[in-house]
Amino acid sequence: MSLYTLIGAMSGTSMDGVDIVCTQFETAENKPIKYTCNCFKTYPYSSKILDSLMESTKLNAPELLQLDKRLGRYFAQCITEFIEEHKLDVSEIDAIASHGHTVYHQPENGFTCQIGCGDTIAYYTGIKVINDFRQKDVIAGGTGAPLVPLGDQLLYGHIADAFLNIGGFCNISVLGDTTIAYDICPGNLPLNYLMGRLGKSYDANGESARKGQLDAALLEALNNLPYYDEQYPKSLGTEWLEIEFTPLINASKNTYNTLNTVVEHIATQISKACMAHEVNHLYITGGGAYNSYLVQKIEKKTNVKIILPTPTEIEFKEAIIFSFLGLRYLEKRHNTLPDVTGAKHGVIGGVLHLP
Repeated sequence: MSLYTLIGAMSGTSMDGVDIVCTQFETAENKPIKYTCNCFKTYPYSSKILDSLMESTKLNAPELLQLDKRLGRYFAQCITEFIEEHKLDVSEIDAIASHGHTVYHQPENGFTCQIGCGDTIAYYTGIKVINDFRQKDVIAGGTGAPLVPLGDQLLYGHIADAFLNIGGFCNISVLGDTTIAYDICPGNLPLNYLMGRLGKSYDANGESARKGQLDAALLEALNNLPYYDEQYPKSLGTEWLEIEFTPLINASKNTYNTLNTVVEHIATQISKACMAHEVNHLYITGGGAYNSYLVQKIEKKTNVKIILPTPTEIEFKEAIIFSFLGLRYLEKRHNTLPDVTGAKHGVIGGVLHLP
């Protein structure tokens, strides 16, 4: 039996902050992996960092490199505060597994880019860091995403047969003889964008969407986007959202109606995926799990049994799983699923940075 303690740091496309967890894993040959998430916290981005992240795709190379180092220092600061607040023993932490923040994701062009410098985090925390989990899978011919399904399979496979995360985008993994996983459609990103028109950062419980009326023409246009006809493995990035999706919702001037229609679109695409893969039990996490209007829509459109876990799992499951991917790196085991990403073979994704 082996025991590992890892800190996981996750910055998602919703850009609400960095999620940090401390997870202890117990592994033994031919036995299920046991884990305990000892402590967890979200550190919100300052308005300056948030503005920089929102403009990151428009930065030139030196500016992006500066932001990479700046974000690394911020991650290190948050992790240091986290360690002090929860009175963790640095000597007992095997590694920090940092997802970083995705700026570019273009596997079709052979690259993906997550910023938040690993060397900077390692230097300021004094702990070794594993980051850049996606790049090697892209080099091996994969899409570099999704990576979470391996954790779904090995940590949560006894709970449900399918796992839906509603973050900036909606992604699903379905367990079976082979695991199927891909990005279904946008999630919180367009909803939060629309709520910005109303002077709010998000739609609590979907109440603003409830006030709107369905725009049938917009719904048809969204459902007819070419991405939905593509075969998996496939994944979405903010570039696709800006080019394909946002212009359609910008053409609609009634914000409440647009919100209602985007929720309908999301629920429609999720229900199609559930039916296509004959899902029985759907485990939902991510900020969108708190959008009761969206969850009700999904429930009405499918026959699946929806499982909403504890707030800890809803908010921190991805950070826990990236801790697990860091553990797999330390054990020199593959931490990708080629059936999911389309790579030629599984790889040990990640780059190690020593303090």
